[in-house]
Amino acid sequence: MKFTTQLASAFAAVASLAQLANAVPVLKRDVTDPQVLNYALTLEHLEAAFYTEGLAKFTAADFAHAGYPDWTYGRLEQIRDHEVTHVKFLTTALQTAGSQAVEPCTYKFPIPDVKSFVSLAGTLESVGSTAYTGGASFVSDKNYLTAAASILAVEARHASWINSAVLHGAAWDTAFQTPLSLNAVYSLAVPFITSCPQGNAAALPSLTAYPALAIQGKPGSTATLNFSVQNDGPLFVAFVSGLGTPVFQPIHNNQVAIPSDLRGYVFAFVTSSDGVLDDATTMAGPAILNIAFDSRGNVA
Repeated sequence: MKFTTQLASAFAAVASLAQLANAVPVLKRDVTDPQVLNYALTLEHLEAAFYTEGLAKFTAADFAHAGYPDWTYGRLEQIRDHEVTHVKFLTTALQTAGSQAVEPCTYKFPIPDVKSFVSLAGTLESVGSTAYTGGASFVSDKNYLTAAASILAVEARHASWINSAVLHGAAWDTAFQTPLSLNAVYSLAVPFITSCPQGNAAALPSLTAYPALAIQGKPGSTATLNFSVQNDGPLFVAFVSGLGTPVFQPIHNNQVAIPSDLRGYVFAFVTSSDGVLDDATTMAGPAILNIAFDSRGNVA
C-alpha cells in the first residue's frame, strides 16, 4: 500500500510538471529536424566565433592582469574547442543527411576588455542551455535528440563553471533549466549578428526577433523599463524562470515590480496579456536578469 501511494504521488508530480512545462513560451510549430539542427548550428557558430575572437584578442597575461587565476585561459580554450567541435559535428550530421548546413555569420561582440569577455561568456553559455532545452521538443529523430542532449549537458557545464568558478556566482538557477522559444533565443542572438549569408534563411525555421527590452533591478524592487512598443492597451512583464508558470506584473509609467522570489537567470518579456506568453502576445524582450544569490538562497 505504501509503495502504491508513493507511485501515485510520483505520477501526480509528473502530471504537475507537464502542466508547468506547457506554461513556458515554447510553442509547437511545423519545424523539421534539419531546421532544428541548423538553428542549433547557428548558435554554435556564434559561440565558436565569440571564443575564437576573444581568445585571439586577449592573452593569458591579460587574464592574469585582470585578476583571474592562471588556469582560466586554458579552460576557456577548451570551451572554444568544444564549440568548434559542436560546429563540425552538426555540420557533418546535416551534410550526411543530405541537408544544407548554415554558414557562419559576421558578428560584433561588445568585449572591450577581459572582464566583459568573461561576463558575456557566462551569459552566452546560459542562453545556449535554454536554447537546447527549448528546442528539444521540436526534434523527432531520437538519434538527433540524444546528440542535442549531449551538447546541452556540456553547455550547462560551461555555464556553471564560468558563473561559479570564474565569476564567483551561483553555478545553477532553479531546480529546472528554463526552456526558451526559438524566437526568444533568436532575439537574444540578433544584437551580435551584423550580417549572414543569404542562403542561411532557407535552411532555418521561420524566425522573428522581438523588439529589445532593458530592465535592471533586484527582486522586490520597482524597475524602470526601456523598450519601444506601439500598443494602445495595457502591458505587462512576464518573468520566466525554470519550468514554473510565468509571473505577470502590470506596467505602470514604464515601471514594473520585480517579484521577490526570483533567483538566477530570469527572462523578462513585455506582453499584451496578463496570462498568456507566446509569439502573439510578446511585444518586446527577452531581457536577462541575472539575480545573484548566496548558498542560503539569499539575494547577494
